[in-house]
Amino acid sequence: MGEKEPKNVENEAIPAEEQVAQKDVAEEKSVTVIPLSDHKSSLSVPEKISDAASEKSAGGSIDRDAVLARVETEKRLALIKAWEESEKTRAENKAFKKLSAIDSWENRKKASVEAQLRKIEEKLEKKKAEYGEQMKNKMVEVHKAAEEKRAVVEASRGEQFLKVEETAAKYRAAGFAPKKLFGCFSS
Repeated sequence: MGEKEPKNVENEAIPAEEQVAQKDVAEEKSVTVIPLSDHKSSLSVPEKISDAASEKSAGGSIDRDAVLARVETEKRLALIKAWEESEKTRAENKAFKKLSAIDSWENRKKASVEAQLRKIEEKLEKKKAEYGEQMKNKMVEVHKAAEEKRAVVEASRGEQFLKVEETAAKYRAAGFAPKKLFGCFSS
C-alpha cells in the first residue's frame, strides 16, 4: 500500500487526449484474432498481447496519423452500422406495409363473400316464401276444386233422390211395381 507507482516521464509530456489515443492505437496493434474451433459460427475472440516497444517507439506525427485513421475507420463503421439499421428498418416497414395490405385485402374479400352469402340467403328466403305462397294457393285451389266436385256430387245425388221419389210416387199412383228392383232383380 505504501508503494507508489513510478511516474512515466514520457506520459507527462504528452497531453491527456493523445495519451488515450496512443493507448487505443497500441491496443489495436496488440490485438490478434484467434478463431474458435469448437463453434460452428465464425465468432472470434481477441487476445491482447502487450507490445511495450511499439508504444514507446511511436512518434507524435505517426500517432496523430494512426488516431486519424482510427477515427476515419470508426466513422466509416458508424456510417455502415447506421445504413444497416436504416435498411433493416426500411425492410421491416415494407414488410409491415405488405402484411397490412394483405390483411385488408383478406378482410375485403371475406366481407364480399359474406355479402354474397347474405344476398343468396335473402334470395332463397324470398323464393321459399314465394314457393310457400304458391303451394298455399295450390292447396286452396285443390280444396276449392274438391268442394266444387263435392257440391256437384251432392247436387247429382239430390237430383237422383228427387227423380227416384218422383218415379216412386208415379208407381204408387199407377199402382204397379217397377220393372227393376235393386238393379239385378227383374220381374
